[in-house]
Amino acid sequence: MVTVSESAQSYLAQLVNNQEVEGMGVRMFVTQPGTKFAETCLAYCQPDDFVDDDEVVQLEGFKLFIEKKSLPFLDEAFVDYAEEKMGGQLTIKAPNAKMPKIDENSTLEERIAYILVTDINPGLASHGGEVSLVELTEDNIAVLRFGGGCQGCSAVSITLKDGVEKRLLEVIPDLKGVQDVTDHTNTENAYYK
Repeated sequence: MVTVSESAQSYLAQLVNNQEVEGMGVRMFVTQPGTKFAETCLAYCQPDDFVDDDEVVQLEGFKLFIEKKSLPFLDEAFVDYAEEKMGGQLTIKAPNAKMPKIDENSTLEERIAYILVTDINPGLASHGGEVSLVELTEDNIAVLRFGGGCQGCSAVSITLKDGVEKRLLEVIPDLKGVQDVTDHTNTENAYYK
């Protein structure tokens, strides 16, 4: 799961201790998890900020509270602190923040998002485009939104049916189809106009 080096534990414990608040901890979470905008964050966690379903890890000098919904995105995360001449550098490496690893226990949404990020978007990127999962309906229809060069592109219906939907249905048999909710009236950045 999350690994915090001894030097990072010492540094964070000192920061927590400097707050002079009894029971203060550190909370770890990912903002916008599973997207290209994902960021891994550490923040002070006051005793009244604890969330019941956080995973709690006792470290040297403080407790680390890991947000439950961020857990799959923090798998294999590593927090380190390197002392330097002018101070030090706290670093967080979370290789799964933008896209968690998937396995046989992954949800349908996680599997769809994984295929979009790792398989489909690299091809769309050559035209400056991308596609993301907005939601999964009760009928197992993936609601998608196109962006970049795909928004307003005259070939988007071909991309949707012959590219994205065909590939998703090949690798995710539980999926019943796709639906595009993109506003394609904006053709400003469209690859094909």
